[in-house]
Amino acid sequence: MSTPPLVQVRDLAKRFDVSAPWLNRVLERLPRQVVHAVDGVSFDIERGTTLALVGESGCGKSTVARLLVGLLEPTAGAIHFDGQPISGPTGLKGAARRALQRRLQMIFQDPYASLNPRWTVEDIVAEPLREHALVASADARRARVAELLQQVGLAAADAAKYPHQFSGGQRQRISIARALATQPDFLVCDEPTSALDVSVQAQVLNIMKRLQRERGLTYLFISHNLAVVRHVADRVGVMYLGRLVEVAPKRELFAAPRHPYTRMLLDAIPDVHMSGRARTPVQGEVPNPLQPPPGCSFHPRCPHADARCRSERPELLAVGGVRVACHAVQEGRLQPVPQAAA
Repeated sequence: MSTPPLVQVRDLAKRFDVSAPWLNRVLERLPRQVVHAVDGVSFDIERGTTLALVGESGCGKSTVARLLVGLLEPTAGAIHFDGQPISGPTGLKGAARRALQRRLQMIFQDPYASLNPRWTVEDIVAEPLREHALVASADARRARVAELLQQVGLAAADAAKYPHQFSGGQRQRISIARALATQPDFLVCDEPTSALDVSVQAQVLNIMKRLQRERGLTYLFISHNLAVVRHVADRVGVMYLGRLVEVAPKRELFAAPRHPYTRMLLDAIPDVHMSGRARTPVQGEVPNPLQPPPGCSFHPRCPHADARCRSERPELLAVGGVRVACHAVQEGRLQPVPQAAA
């Protein structure tokens, strides 16, 4: 009997009302304006694995992350964690939800903004221990903080320092230590290395991979850097304008991408192997999310779009072992093109 996924997301949606104030709408005869930041996203994350979400800025990746950890309430859809609903009218409430959310933690993108500059590192890392009453005495908290700092490559003596005394990479290690304080099963990593130098990125990613092996952690990894995704992910979901357009195992996606948008993202990576393969750079701009195009949202930028693409929105369907939302792929008009070896 197979083990069910740790995280199950079904038809997740989040809409933001960005309309002008009521009086302005009345006087200027303006309609309401709603942004569909996340529009019907579904995926599973198996225990001990990493799902990466990639896409251009503004595609909804970070909104998905905030929905999963409860920083935002979904407009529609359902999120199940370890078989229990954590969103919607049937979701857990009160103490039950609080107990479950100890097992979900988040690592934020900017290590300079996510740490309180007035607190010592000990106060920052110990905050989850205090809030969830996981450690009774101050001495025990101090010992636990020292242990967590050592696990991420810092010294126990660093607990007495303040965030401004650390580099960006060290601050992100502090953020990881704080996320690990409640002994979570699932970490949502919202571009945790994007603000760091390349050499420091590798150090942080290696720490995260080691912790995953040692603790059996499950990751949702948000990134726009496909080189980082290739290093950390088991499966990759490609998002465009609030929707998933392709979900595939990492090796299959990088070896033979199917959706035209995925191909354009991969073609934007510098070809260090000088393979001579024809490449199609990413064309055009992401449409205005207040006025998304009809049909497939990618059709204004897609060289393979036809009349059906301009009028009918494709569903995310299984094609050859991967899931892809593209009429051209589903109709057989667009075949996967093998990429150069990594």
